[in-house]
Amino acid sequence: MSKVRRRVDREGAETIGAQALGFLAREPHRFARFLALTGVDLDEVRANAGSPELLAAVLAHLTCDESLLLTFAAETHVAPEAVAPALAILQDRPTP
Repeated sequence: MSKVRRRVDREGAETIGAQALGFLAREPHRFARFLALTGVDLDEVRANAGSPELLAAVLAHLTCDESLLLTFAAETHVAPEAVAPALAILQDRPTP
């Protein structure tokens, strides 16, 4: 399946972040690793699931593990090169 390449905007960044959170949450081992490595606890995830800060933490986690990033991209049909710009937007930084 072809992946559409387009510029990521704020709404797109939030969508990618939400998809990434769902991707991690569907697999207990992935989710537990995210929680352990980021120091975020389950109550924080529940309380802040849609916040830019949490979604940025999720995307930052993906960018630190290329195989996880590529698995996410394959399962969600999100171009892996869209994750870094989405992360930058959620962190209010200039997009790469």
